[in-house]
Amino acid sequence: MLKASLQLRMGQQLTMTPQLQQAIRLLQLPTIELQAHIRELLESNVMLEQDEEGETERLEALAGGPETGGETAVAPTEPQVEVVDEGWDDQSTGPAENPWSGGDDDREQEFADEAGKSLRDHLLWQLELAHPSARELLIARAIIDAINDDGYLTDTLEEIIETLRPETECTLEEMENVLAIVQTFDPAGVGARTVGECLLLQLDQLSPQTPGLLTARLIARDHLEHVAGRELAALRRALSASDEELEQSLALVRSLNPRPGSIISASAAEYVIPDVLVRRTARGWSVEVSHSTLPRIRINDEYARLISREASHAALRTQLQEARWLLKSLEIRQDTLTRVARSIVERQHAFLEQGEEHMKPMILRDIAEAIGMHESTVSRVTSGKYMHTPRGVFELRYFFSSQVEGNDGLGTSSTAIRAKIRKLIKDETPGNPLSDSRIAEVLSSEGIPVARRTVAKYREMLGIAPSSERKRTHSREQAVNQ
Repeated sequence: MLKASLQLRMGQQLTMTPQLQQAIRLLQLPTIELQAHIRELLESNVMLEQDEEGETERLEALAGGPETGGETAVAPTEPQVEVVDEGWDDQSTGPAENPWSGGDDDREQEFADEAGKSLRDHLLWQLELAHPSARELLIARAIIDAINDDGYLTDTLEEIIETLRPETECTLEEMENVLAIVQTFDPAGVGARTVGECLLLQLDQLSPQTPGLLTARLIARDHLEHVAGRELAALRRALSASDEELEQSLALVRSLNPRPGSIISASAAEYVIPDVLVRRTARGWSVEVSHSTLPRIRINDEYARLISREASHAALRTQLQEARWLLKSLEIRQDTLTRVARSIVERQHAFLEQGEEHMKPMILRDIAEAIGMHESTVSRVTSGKYMHTPRGVFELRYFFSSQVEGNDGLGTSSTAIRAKIRKLIKDETPGNPLSDSRIAEVLSSEGIPVARRTVAKYREMLGIAPSSERKRTHSREQAVNQ
């Protein structure tokens, strides 16, 4: 028979506290999203304010040890990484916390982009310049409203006529005439109902003396499926054209834009904002976490002092605690990002100095073990974060790649292999391009044993055509030049 009893057990359990959840969330936020999140908190939390005048100290520490005021001795083969960072004062004691700084407020973004006009606005502007009658203007506006961002008319003319009723009655012939006016607008090919009509509208704007124009019209009207399937023999038979005429016509068709509306875009360009700045100095590589893109924030001293003297104001006390958690979470984010970036630069200094061919294989576990953190933490830090280097701006994930075991026992990064393939194809003889098998043989002779299918996969990832297609392209270019 069972009876009740008391038992004492000891154990450990990881609890996701609100502080930990906030720290994890801020850790994986990209810069733009973090900007928006901080601005939202500035509006909702009265204990936070934007610092206008405060400045924090600049710290300079060398990799591998604390700041000593001098250079730390390192092994000759090890790269020296200088960490340039802003100091972090104690945010957990007292109400008069110093600010968490994202950089000087007077520093604006280097690029200020303004959204351009939409395709609809562009077409309406041209419609006004055409000076149509009041009736044509009404019909043309209805047609322009039915044109999508790619420049195609998405509704049939009968459907557009129905939308104008009962205010306006118009015939199909009137609609066709007004559509013909809209189809003369810029960009060429706008207002088309099919891809073939779009290409024909663009061909109509070429000079009648253009070589291959007549055959190009036939291709655009009746034989686009043969072009898409690269059925050149069937196309040649259907058109009864010579090889030279067919080459000229195909080159003409391929030069056209099947999405003319994409030229006119109202969306603002999105610039990548680097989170880490890496540059070469006299003492090695300098790693600096960028703060210029984030607002400088701190805890409001006046409100904090008032709360410390009053026993009530529970809501404000909660906001004060949340503000302290925020500053602490931002400190954790900055410290983790610095450590990850420094470790990446230490391992990939050969890439920074000599290029992609010297990229070393590296996985998340390598960085996690180096900085004493979990792989999931490294994954969050490297997602959506960018590093500005002398070789360009790269996402932190770019530096992680798989490896191919070499004959010497050392692995080669897949990024380095792709760079070598690109270089081999760039330096090949155009009339006698390297096949995938030949490239695999060259790489194997350099101590990188890769299969032909691996070379083909990497070549396709680089957007490079196979050797047969490269040879045909070279032959066509020679024929055109002659």
